[in-house]
Amino acid sequence: MIYRILLFICMSWAVLIPAKRALHMFQQNRYENGRFIKWMKGNLTGPPISGYTVLVLFVLTTAIALLLKEPVSVIVLCVLFVIYGILNFLDEKKKNYIKPLVYTGRVKRQIAVMAVLWLLTALPAALMYSKWAFGILAAFCPWLFIFLMAWITSPIEAAVRQRYLNEAKAILRDHKDLIRIGITGSYGKTSTKNIMQAMLSEHFNSLMTPASYNTPMGITRTIREMLKPIHKIFVCEMGADHVGDITELMEFVHPQIGVVTSVGPQHLNTFGSQENITKEKMQMIELLPKDGFGILNYDNEFIRGYTVKNPVETVTYGIRSEDADYRAEDITYTPAGSVFTLVHGDEREQIETKLLGELNILNILSAIACARHLGVNWRTIKRASKTMKQVEHRLELKIINGYRFIDDAFNANPVGSAMALDVLSMMPNRRFIVTPGMIDLGPKQAEINEHFGSLMKDKADVVILVGRTQTKPIWDGLEKSGFNMDNVLVTDTVKEAFAYIYQAASREDTILLENDLPDAFSH
Repeated sequence: MIYRILLFICMSWAVLIPAKRALHMFQQNRYENGRFIKWMKGNLTGPPISGYTVLVLFVLTTAIALLLKEPVSVIVLCVLFVIYGILNFLDEKKKNYIKPLVYTGRVKRQIAVMAVLWLLTALPAALMYSKWAFGILAAFCPWLFIFLMAWITSPIEAAVRQRYLNEAKAILRDHKDLIRIGITGSYGKTSTKNIMQAMLSEHFNSLMTPASYNTPMGITRTIREMLKPIHKIFVCEMGADHVGDITELMEFVHPQIGVVTSVGPQHLNTFGSQENITKEKMQMIELLPKDGFGILNYDNEFIRGYTVKNPVETVTYGIRSEDADYRAEDITYTPAGSVFTLVHGDEREQIETKLLGELNILNILSAIACARHLGVNWRTIKRASKTMKQVEHRLELKIINGYRFIDDAFNANPVGSAMALDVLSMMPNRRFIVTPGMIDLGPKQAEINEHFGSLMKDKADVVILVGRTQTKPIWDGLEKSGFNMDNVLVTDTVKEAFAYIYQAASREDTILLENDLPDAFSH
């Protein structure tokens, strides 16, 4: 009996790191079974060594259990599981995750359920010495238990979610004078939110949803933990990757002011079509109250071509659209930031900002349109534009180890990445770009990434691609454009890319970091 208990302990050690990694990848796939299944198709096994590890482990453990007698088989299995666990542990220690596992309350509940499932299956298998079970449990259960765990915890999470949601709704109902601003778009949401907050907080006591808290639970947490009676404005980012997401959030928050920053092929896999994306994002305007106020990016072809059915008042903004209500002209970029002339009717105001890129200027225009609607004067707007901090990881100019970087690492998109290249092209000396490309673009992903590669010619001098498989279309685009392929390097990790940068670049050069994929999607 003592041998079999020892076997259970060794099996538990062997699956510890694979189970952690399975939970980690499940979290990065937003706790969605469908996304997790898609991820598993391209990443069938966990560490260490190779893609055949799980199959080899299954065959070895089953063969040992069947061919050797107790207690020899138990001892050999224990040694095998201990070695496998050590290899996993050493492999995990070497990893430098871009986004580590976050031990939220939800993850802790998932860990508890996974532990119970393991006890209920592995302990009886070890005590009864079920020879066929060892290989299955050790090789496959850390991954397959995810689905059973998700099914078990689903009603618990739904109940927790609904209770918190009801509390947040009650808080909003009690805050009758609160001006609520909703912001959505395929890209530019977080930047616009930060810029809007920086500008409006110069005049009002304003709260915004932090980081990328743009889901029902993220917004709920913001309201429950941060919204106070002294706040006059609530700037709320609203994300969507399925049909109905914006509708749900609008019915939850009920904003009086709505901003649509962009519409594009982000999350095409889950939306199904560009038409669905456009219709869903524009629910931000369609569901505003009749006395509300809508703010629209007229440079975006999908927004411009959409006919709003809600009679709510709207204004437009743009750089390339001469008929937009708020426009930016005479834009110049320097390593210190941007300067442009804002045109609104007969008004012309020079705006200075530390922010770079057309997207950030568009975001400033939307914030100005909102501020003017709320009665903020030009002096306050100019001061806010000049002093506002750069938005983290969104064309953020920074010095790292003495080198000049443009950090555009957050969730690259086709329009934003093209504009980031335009900013890079205006920088002095040699220009580097480090990128893993773009994802979540459905069947057009390869085409969009190839086009991205073709745009780099004459705008970047050295290209470093991270991930050999996913960046192949970018390589093809570079090659077809006539880019000097001697100046293109492909690495497996961001760490390798940085090591090359620090060897090859000088302190006068500029390095653009374009996108930063979660570990689940980097290959």
